[in-house]
Parts: sequence; structure tokens; C-alpha cells
Amino acid sequence: MSKHWYDQQTIYQIYPKSFNDSNHDGIGDIPGITAKIPYLKQLGITTIWLNPIYQSPQVDNGYDVSDYYQVDSSLGTMTDVETLIKTVHEHGMYLIFDFVLNHTSDQHPWFKQALADPQSKYRDYYLWQDPAADGGRPNNWGSFFGGSVWAKDPAGGSQYYFHLFDKRMPDLNWKNPAVQQAMRDVAEFWVEKGIDGLRLDAFIHLAKADFRQTYPNRTGDSTPIISDMFYAHLPKVHQYLHDFVAAIKAKHPDTYVVGEASSADPHLMVDYTTLGTDECDQVITFRTFADDNTQDDPSFSDTFQPRPMDVTAYKQNTVGIQAALADTSLPTLYWNNHDMARVATRYGDPDYPQASAKALATALYLQRGIPIIYYGEELGLTNIRYHDIADFEDQTVPTFVASAQAAGKSKVEIMRMLNQTHKMAGRGPMQWDNTVYHGFSDHLPWKHGDTDDMNAQAEIADPDSIYHYYQQLLQLKQCAPFTNGQFIMLGSAEQLFTYLIDDGQKQAAIVCNLSAQAQTYLLPFVGGKVLLVQGGATYRGRQVTLPAWSSLVVKSA
Repeated sequence: MSKHWYDQQTIYQIYPKSFNDSNHDGIGDIPGITAKIPYLKQLGITTIWLNPIYQSPQVDNGYDVSDYYQVDSSLGTMTDVETLIKTVHEHGMYLIFDFVLNHTSDQHPWFKQALADPQSKYRDYYLWQDPAADGGRPNNWGSFFGGSVWAKDPAGGSQYYFHLFDKRMPDLNWKNPAVQQAMRDVAEFWVEKGIDGLRLDAFIHLAKADFRQTYPNRTGDSTPIISDMFYAHLPKVHQYLHDFVAAIKAKHPDTYVVGEASSADPHLMVDYTTLGTDECDQVITFRTFADDNTQDDPSFSDTFQPRPMDVTAYKQNTVGIQAALADTSLPTLYWNNHDMARVATRYGDPDYPQASAKALATALYLQRGIPIIYYGEELGLTNIRYHDIADFEDQTVPTFVASAQAAGKSKVEIMRMLNQTHKMAGRGPMQWDNTVYHGFSDHLPWKHGDTDDMNAQAEIADPDSIYHYYQQLLQLKQCAPFTNGQFIMLGSAEQLFTYLIDDGQKQAAIVCNLSAQAQTYLLPFVGGKVLLVQGGATYRGRQVTLPAWSSLVVKSA
């Protein structure tokens, strides 16, 4: 693989509305991010990824774009963005934007004109279909946000339009060359503004199958059902992706492109990132994670039931991805993002909050690949705890609640489950200090509830904090053999996560205990230098002794 600036990066994901409020309205903003660039530089971050900042009605917190060329007024101005770009670059860092290319808002001028005039060229910017023979929806494909992918023309026409997500977020018609060019134009606008890369949201859904097809089910009725085979990873996606990326890189060859391929298996990850295809430099898959569902309660929906990590399955998923990408591209390494609960809540141990946060970080971020750290993760930030079911703003929640209530679950039990597992609970405000609202704002934050007390100011002052451990870990990541070593999974007991990084000259062994039970492990080599130790782990000869949630990194002699 050739080397690029982004091969050694560490990415920090910022959810703009939740990071830092500079204008006292309870909503994080662009100037608030700019003010914290020195903090990120000190942590060891090289690249910042911003979730969408474009003009939006905020139905889906910015993923419903009404104008790609404008900044949402709640977040700032174009001048604020230009200042952010300049400041990031002055600190020797890079900036990538989330780019929503599968769909727009229904408030986008294109969709408004498509509704106003069915003969308009903009009608073909979206996906329309006549009703089925019975006058109902064209097929039974289900939306990721619940219900059908089809919504009736709100202007009164007989046709339906396609929306894979919320009905206020109609999908674009990527068969239309005008749509392809329009989205390339938007991307080029922002790259020419000075951003360094794009995170392509939901690109795996750009191509759709023939709308006349229906997903078979046992009942034979038209109840909507998720039908990935009709709108995920279809062959035409590669052509759309290639043409888009090639056009950007023809003018700006150093532009970094990372794609969200949530359901991609290792083979698809290879397909999307093979050098020379002008597709993605890296992809982000959700297929690494593995939850233990053996304790699920079968009496109600499992959608938001809390689950511990299945460590064995996680190891299997990890080695599958690492092996597939070894000669192709770098994996992306992350524990959480805006679409899931925070790792400290999801997989951390409340009896060992600091130790478990450090052990999980060690297990992941020294692997071959690019770390992506979700804002506040470096503090051990946990999910916010909401007080009301309506706080989750999710069309799938009422179905889960009804199922749980039918099984006799109380509101307290239901709220506990949602607060532990739901993505909205992972979007709480960043905690900067111990003042009102943890220094995020002096105004009631846009997302608020009960929080734990960790904050950046206190952790920076504490040399044994999670923050300082992340700082050490990221510094180590920039040293041999981690800069260009290969990943080798080692055999170990179920709750141990052990691997080698080998660059052909030196090896580093990473041994992590992901449990509350003490463990021992024999290293594959004798002697060496301890690079990092955490949680009271000790090392003698070849034997490593690991108390609960501890880890050790040793470099061969």
C-alpha cells in the first residue's frame, strides 16, 4: 500500500450540537469547536470529523440537508467555518466533513420543485413509483426508521416517493447523471474551501433494485420489512462511488475519503477500498461489534435490551477484518459513534469504570488501523440518562415500549434499558469542567438529563485519569512497530484480548483482560520492554498477571 497523510492519523468525531456552546443558547456550535482545537491537539488528535453542519430542518440532527452550500444558522456562519478550517490547519491538523449523499431534506429546493411540478427536471432527482395494483404502496420494503420506505406524494399525486430513512428525507436518484454531477459539485465546493476529506454517509444505499420486487415473508401480507438485499451493496454502488471519488481526487488527490458501510463484511470492505479503484480509502463497518444475546428476555422486543460484549465473537470479527484488509487498506478502529450507545455504558464495567475504559482502549487502538475517538470517550463519558421516553426522538422506540409494557415492564425498567442502549443517550453534551452544565454552556443544553461527574478539567489535572491514558496510548500509536506493523491475533482465554503487532523487525504484544476476574497469560517471547501498563498488570519472564480490567503492552527485545 502507498503511504498518505491519513495513514497515520487519529480521528476525533465531534457531534457539533453537543461539543461546546459559544453563544449561550444551549446548542454547540462552530466557534465552540474552534475554541477547543488546542485541547484536541494536546490529546494527540490529528484529524477532526464533524457530523453534518449544513443548513437543515434538524429532523435528523443535520442528516436532512436543505442546502448543502449553507451552514445551519444554529451552528454558525460560513465565516465561522472558514475560521475553523484555518485554525485546524494552523495547528497542523486536518478536517473532514460528514457528507450526506443518499438523500436530502424534503425542504430542499430540489424536492420542493419536484412536488410543485411533476414535469420539472427535479422530479427525476428523486425516486418515484406508481402504486401497486391494489392502489397501495409499491412494495413491502421497510425503512430503517420504521414503517415503509414509501410515502405518498404530499402534493396530491398518485405516486409514492422512496425514503430509506425518515419520510422527510427522500432518497436521491443516483441513476440520474444530473444528481451525480450535483453531488460532485457540492463536494468540490467544500474541498476547495479547504477541508481535507469526506465521510460518505450511507453510500452503500445509493443503488436500489427494481421496485416491482417484494420481499417474501411467511404471512404474505404487505407489512413493511427491512429488505437490505434490495437497497444495500448493489453492484451499481461501485460505479457511482468510483465516479464520485475519481472526480474529487482528479483535482484534489490528497483528499481523504472514508465511507460509512455499516453492514459491510470483510469481503465488501476489501471491494470498497482496493487501491486503484478510486472508491474509499477506508470504510466504517458496524460488523466488528458482537453482543452476547443469550440473556435476552424473549417475552418482548430485543431491540433495546442491554447486552454484554461477546468477547470471543468480537475477537473473531476483528481477526476476520484484519486478515482481509492486511494487504488492501487500513481498518477503522472505533468503540462508539453517534449511532450507538457510549462504550463506557455499553461495554464498560460500573465497578471498574476507569480500568475498563483503559483496557478497552488498549485492546482496540493499538491494532493496525486508524483510531476514531468519539467526543468525550477520552474522559470515560457515559450515556446521559433521560427522564422521559419522548427524549429519544426515535420512531422505533414506541414499538419497543409497547412490547415491553405488554410483557409487564415498568416505565423505570424501560427507561433504564433505553438509557443504556439507545444512540440518543450517547449524544449528551461534552463535559468540560464542574461548573453549571459541566461548562458546555451557561444555558440549558439541547440534550439534558442526569450525568456522571467526569470532566476534562479534572482529568487533565489527574495524571492517572482516562484522559492521560488516552494521551499515552495515542503517542505510542505513532511509534514503531505500531506505525506499519501487521496484526496477529494470539490464542487466549475467553475474556482475554491478546495480539501482536509485528513490523518485521520488532514485535509488540498487547495483552488485555476484558473482565472482572483475574487472569494470567504467557507471552510468545521472553524479555522485552514494557511500553504501557494499566490496572496493576505485572510481567515476569513470559508470564503476565492481569487483575480485573488490566492490560500490558510489551515490546520484544
